[in-house]
Amino acid sequence: MKRSVLIMAMLMSCVAASAQIQALFGYSTYYQATASQPYIETYLLFDAWTLHFEPQAGGRRQATVAISLVARQGDSICFAKKYDLNSPMLGTDDSLNFNLLDMQRFALNNGIYDLDVTLQDKNKEGQPVAFTEKLVINYDSKRPALSSVQLMSSVKPTTTQTILSRGGYDMEPYVDDFVPEKMSDLTFYYEVYNIDKEIGKEAFLAKSYIEVQETGTRVETLQHAVRKNASEVVPVLGRLDIHNLPSGNYNLVVELQNRDGNSMLIKRVPFFRSNPGVKTIQPSEMTLTFVGKYTDEEDLNLYLDALYPIASEQEKVAARQIVRSGTVEQKQAFLYEFWTRRDPISPEAAWLKYKERIDYVQEHFTYSITRGIMTDRGRVYLQYGPPDFVRDEKNFAVIGYSKSDVVSTGNHGIYNTESIENANVHAHYLPYQLWRYNRLEADDPNRVFLFWDEGSIGYYTLLQSNAKGEVQTFGWERMLSRQQLPEGVVGAVGQQYKRGY
Repeated sequence: MKRSVLIMAMLMSCVAASAQIQALFGYSTYYQATASQPYIETYLLFDAWTLHFEPQAGGRRQATVAISLVARQGDSICFAKKYDLNSPMLGTDDSLNFNLLDMQRFALNNGIYDLDVTLQDKNKEGQPVAFTEKLVINYDSKRPALSSVQLMSSVKPTTTQTILSRGGYDMEPYVDDFVPEKMSDLTFYYEVYNIDKEIGKEAFLAKSYIEVQETGTRVETLQHAVRKNASEVVPVLGRLDIHNLPSGNYNLVVELQNRDGNSMLIKRVPFFRSNPGVKTIQPSEMTLTFVGKYTDEEDLNLYLDALYPIASEQEKVAARQIVRSGTVEQKQAFLYEFWTRRDPISPEAAWLKYKERIDYVQEHFTYSITRGIMTDRGRVYLQYGPPDFVRDEKNFAVIGYSKSDVVSTGNHGIYNTESIENANVHAHYLPYQLWRYNRLEADDPNRVFLFWDEGSIGYYTLLQSNAKGEVQTFGWERMLSRQQLPEGVVGAVGQQYKRGY
């Protein structure tokens, strides 16, 4: 099983910005052994309340999403499908508190692909939501292998064959890494291929268990094993009772062992469990003093939202759900557990240090109705802390360029050094801020973030950075100079960016 929570976060940002579609995307890979053909299943789960329901005949209403899936290797298209997904017909008073699932299945050979996904609400004007997901498929007809391990939201006997039907059951995939309190069972499905080529007709043990992500420690009470007979394809449907599993980051582990107890194949599926009702220690021992004083729900929502820059993808999903529908007590518990996981000895001290960042961001970067924590500067400040150097320019302009300001554009360049130097070009830059960090964790020294005020209204967004995983914009300095800077030229701000000051 592969889930794209990062993609979901991107979709979520689109929702926040323009009320577009909110959806989760995931995929699993399988192998049809009889035909030696790998295939893929894709899953899209839409929140109905983010779709526009158009009136239909008879006082009904319906939503429609146009979906495009294109799998490609470079410029070569290997699979393409465009189709419409229709919601059920609803009455005018029917609730939109439900999810709409789309599932597709198609063959792809072994390889690495880019899957381009485009989503468009057909009943609403606006730009489509588009993203690209990397697909990796690798099965060998002569070697044992495991399919993806897919979590299931429901499993029931098949009465009518649909795309959800498999092995006599209808299995509805669970397209999320967030496992909420109401889910008391963790149900999953996977397939074993070509194990008979490894052990012949012997039986093997299919084990499943839960381990803590941070330490790899097994949860002793959550283990299960079933004996299977080896064959070309062995389906495994498993279930673990997790109603007493406390909140935290975990892995679902499936492992195949031969009759000697040696591990043959193993696969891990990360998930985040939110279970505020189960405490890791007794209430009398729970040091909640630093969260117990936060009783204002608006403040708690702010504090949970402010965790996003440093939270795991699973924790982000959990925080979003709790902010949306959790009680004050659940929000306090999440805040407490979040910091206890990071500093079991002094969680309050760790929280107060981070709260200083939140207070600073809210005071200095809030713009109009946009909270400081939701701005680009706020996110960077929360994630990395205060910068070591800040350059703040509101009306920066330069005239002329020296040879050191010009970069080679090769044989296809329009400008040469002499013509640029003698052109006496004037460039007036939009307001910008340059932040330098002398050292970021797990990164090279002297990382730079350049924010610009594109509309000259006091609202800054991240334009360019050389830090790992951050925004990189082609031609960023030319954009900053209102296109006054000629192509192929590193201007004064470009030099500042290179130096870091």
